[in-house]
Amino acid sequence: MTNEIKEPKRADNEFELLGPIKWCAGCGGHAVLSAVQKALPETGIKKENVVFVSGIGCSSRFPYYINTYGFHSLHGRAFAIASGIKVSNPQLSVWVVTGDGDSMAIGGNHFIHILRRNINVNILLFNNKIYGLTKGQYSPTTPKGSVTKSSPDGTIENAFLPGELAMGANGTFYARVVDTNPKMMREVIIEAAKHKGTSLVEILQNCVIFNNKVHSEITGKDVREENQIYLEHGLPMIFGKNKDKGLIQRGSKFIVVKIGESGVTKDDILIHDAHNPDDTRAYMLSRMTLPDYPMAMGIIRAWRSTVYEDMLNKQIQKAKKTSKIKSVDDLLASGNTFEIK
Repeated sequence: MTNEIKEPKRADNEFELLGPIKWCAGCGGHAVLSAVQKALPETGIKKENVVFVSGIGCSSRFPYYINTYGFHSLHGRAFAIASGIKVSNPQLSVWVVTGDGDSMAIGGNHFIHILRRNINVNILLFNNKIYGLTKGQYSPTTPKGSVTKSSPDGTIENAFLPGELAMGANGTFYARVVDTNPKMMREVIIEAAKHKGTSLVEILQNCVIFNNKVHSEITGKDVREENQIYLEHGLPMIFGKNKDKGLIQRGSKFIVVKIGESGVTKDDILIHDAHNPDDTRAYMLSRMTLPDYPMAMGIIRAWRSTVYEDMLNKQIQKAKKTSKIKSVDDLLASGNTFEIK
């Protein structure tokens, strides 16, 4: 009798890892991970050229669960680490996975500056509007008045809107998705990977333990078609269960209208232009909230601008050609020098 040698189990997808995933059962992170693993093969990027960088938080366990290179960095510092990686090796596809606390609080300064510089890095921002890893304190995106472990009488702070910050920092790509829609996540993640510059994908993610159903007004099966508007470049901004509602603009405000009423036709509905260099309308879309407006989903802004590391490389190449200093010896012998006799 011989012992049968079994081949070890292999993942069906080259970006998948077999092993335990230490997120709570029902956490939205599972759906996001699956969407990313399915999206990456469609980008054509080899796994050995992909790097995931994270900070601190539940979302920051992500690099351990995907079959690529990874870097688990410090709280709020993932953007700085990712910037260094990309500038050092522009051929890599660099991704930052962060949470609303990690990115909007201690990492807020790094967040706005990576967007301002437009380094070719992709950001996945898990927004569950709470500090999950540290057990339920309010975060910078927690709605005002929310009762949490650190605000028993209700938080008195005004909440950040990640999209609003992105527009203020001259961000060139901003999208919003929900963890309950894998198809939407996969499509948007693929487009984020294609974008030249910093792409920010805000993922409305559920924390089943400390902030369960925080996005239920948007994601609930009975309300999602009425309370979400999925934006696609070049198509009218139409939503609703019967696709009979849309957005028009009067002055500086959007107005929700019903097609067929008060003489409104489909031709009156605004056409989404994600590529417009003027981000005024993208800013307005990113700020839309219930109950006055549906929540804007999909790619809200995708504008091509100069990319930081491309311009930096051009400066380096120019300096190499024009500089009189070609070596360390040249540098040491340059400027004011003296001889010891």
